[in-house]
This record gives sequence, structure tokens and C-alpha cells, in this order.
Amino acid sequence: MIDITMPRLSDTMEEGTIARWHKQPGDPVAVGDVLVEIETDKATMDYEAYEAGTLAEILVPEGEVAVIGAPIARLDNGRATTSAVGDGATAAVSPEAAPADVGVTEVPLVAESRATSLAPVETTEEAERRIASPLVRRLAREHGLDLRHVRGSGPGGRIIRADLDELLAVAVAEADAQKGPAMPLASGPLLDAKRGSEAVPFNNVRRVIARRLGESARTVPHFFATAVADAEALVRLRGELNEQLLATGRPKVSVNDLLIRACALALREHPTVNASYVSDASTSMLVHHRINIGVAVASVNGLVVPVVPDADLKTVSQLSAETKQLATQAGTKGLSLEQMSGGTFTISNLGMYGVEEFTAIINPPEGAILAVGATKREPVAVGEQVELRHRMRYTLSADHRIIDGALAAEFLQTLTRLLESPLSLIV
Repeated sequence: MIDITMPRLSDTMEEGTIARWHKQPGDPVAVGDVLVEIETDKATMDYEAYEAGTLAEILVPEGEVAVIGAPIARLDNGRATTSAVGDGATAAVSPEAAPADVGVTEVPLVAESRATSLAPVETTEEAERRIASPLVRRLAREHGLDLRHVRGSGPGGRIIRADLDELLAVAVAEADAQKGPAMPLASGPLLDAKRGSEAVPFNNVRRVIARRLGESARTVPHFFATAVADAEALVRLRGELNEQLLATGRPKVSVNDLLIRACALALREHPTVNASYVSDASTSMLVHHRINIGVAVASVNGLVVPVVPDADLKTVSQLSAETKQLATQAGTKGLSLEQMSGGTFTISNLGMYGVEEFTAIINPPEGAILAVGATKREPVAVGEQVELRHRMRYTLSADHRIIDGALAAEFLQTLTRLLESPLSLIV
């Protein structure tokens, strides 16, 4: 008898939702059979059996959520011993579902339920540092946590962020109690008849968005720099390009396609913007030699960020075709983990909604994100005359630990130059 545990199917996954069981208790299971569909923060994946036997018990029913490493079912393989499989069993996931190697990604092999995470574990100071991730050690320092009493659920007993949830909740509650009573946020309960309130449950994607972006806003020192480009030549060039493309039966390109190309070329000139902060314990940052641009897409399932790999090596037409395909797949939640992994920089464009200017939250582990507003005609002084010209505003949100103000300004200066001289984007 073996326990089948919730696997880690993406680099940002901390829990998964059981979408559908393909096998029921008593059903025979062969190696490679699809046992269950698991909904992650990025996609719905098939989970395949790596060992033959009979499905003995389903522990997590459809629609329920389980953290990584928690048992979700039991398989009778004809042996008396019991072992937990899942996160570390790479053969249990189809090759198509395996996430690409995106650099520094912690993928723990979880073999125990979170229920045992607070069992006392004796360890020396040296062992404590060895088995705790840098983020865990920082949180322990900030909240005065004793890691000797935490059982890690990562590889070799490594303590990961999820193992601290209960201790952190206690530490925060104690800190709040010391501050005294807080001013109430509202008069009365939030869910009441006067407001006509309705509790609408989060889907798995929204839960992960809330957690990750909240953590990004709290832990990453954001700073923002805004620039504006004269987009008159860009709009004119796009019009001419689309006339030629339509004449030859090819699809049109958008301003966003040209913007992706411009950002890719600007990142090539300023490679340290195309970088990631590792941890407070690290003495170096990661500079990425490939320019993989994520494009934020709003879908019925929530915000997703498909990634265009090697964007600096592709033409505007290639970028246009690829982003259209990714946006279509995002609408049906048909994106694979490969298509949403490995981003080094993100563009969030709300111009199509008429938004002129906004700031965006960085998508870790990336070091920056560009928030793009609408391209609108404005009165502009040109010499001694006033003309109506297209203008575009964009704001760079940067991680101040690796990108300082001067570097951000230089990147925006290069981006503006490329957008105002758009022939450089297509030659």
C-alpha cells in the first residue's frame, strides 16, 4: 500500500485542487494510467500512475484543495510497506506536463503531510542553516521563530515557506496583541444584509494571485519610474505595415506587438534589468542571458502570464502570431506549464481599456514589470506650433535590490528612443 501525495506541478504551486478523478476505489491501475486531473495556479494537469495496483481509497474528493505533499489517495500495490509518492515521482507526471528548468526554482520532494510540520526536531545550528531555505531563515529572524521545532517537508527535511504557516500565524497574532486593540475597519460585519453581500469563493488561480502578489508587494522593495513616448511615428508605421500584411493575406500586428519587440531590444542593451534577486543570504544576483517576456492576459479563469521565449530573436510578425495564439489558449485555460514558465520580464498593457497610466506589481522572481497605458492624441508643442500627436505613457516597476533609479531611467530612455524611431524594430 502506498500513499499518493499532491505533487508540485509548477514552479509557483503550493497547493492543488482535485478537478476530476479518472479512477475510483477498486479500479485497476496500470503504469501510465491517468489517475486524476489536478488544477494548479497555472493549468489543469493530468497526473499519471507510476506503479501498477488497485486504487484503494480516495482521500481528497473532487473540488477539494490539498497542499503539496498531502496524501490524496492510496494505491494497493500488493506490498505490505507504505510509502508516500507524488512530488518526487517525476515519472508520475506526463512529459508534456513537466515544467521547464527556469533557473533557481526550489522543487521539494514532499513525503509527509503538513499535519506533522510542527513535530519537534532536534538539530544543530549548522544543520538548521543547511535544511532551511534563505526565505525561511529570513522570516525566522524577523518573527523570532525557532526552526529547531519545525519539521521540514522539503527534500531531506528541508524547511520551506509553507512549513511556517502555523508558526507565523501565532507570531503575528502575538505581535498584534502587544499593539493593543486596533481601530475597526468597518461598522459591523462585512457580510450583512445592509450591504447585500454575497460570499463568492476564490478559484485556485485567484487564491494564488492573491497570495503571490500580496507577498511580492510586502517583500519586494518596489520603486516606479514613468516615461512618455511620442508614438506618432509608431502608429503611422503600424498602419503602413498592416496595409501590406492585409494585402498579402497575413494577420495584422498590434501596438503591443511592437512594444514587446521594443522591450526585448531594450533589455538586450540593459541586461541587468533582465535579472532576478536571489535572497538576502546570497552574494550575487541572477542575470538572464535569454530574454523571455511574459504578457499579462486577463482570462475568464483569472490573470495568467504566458511567456514569449527569446523575444529579442523574433520578428514583429512572429511575436504577433505567438502572442495571439497564447491569448487564445489562455481564454480556454489550455496553456501548458512550459508556456507559462521561465519569464524574465513582464508587460502589462491596459491601454485597450482606456487606462492612461498605472503601476503594476512585480511578478517574482523577475526583477521588473512594465505597465503600459493607452496611446492617445494630445496637444504637443512642436517648435512654435501646437500639434495633436499620439502619446504613450508607461511605468516601470523595479526591484530596488538589484535595479537602481539610474538603471531604470536608462532602460526607459532606450525604450523611448526605440518607440520614437520604430523602423529599428522591423529592420
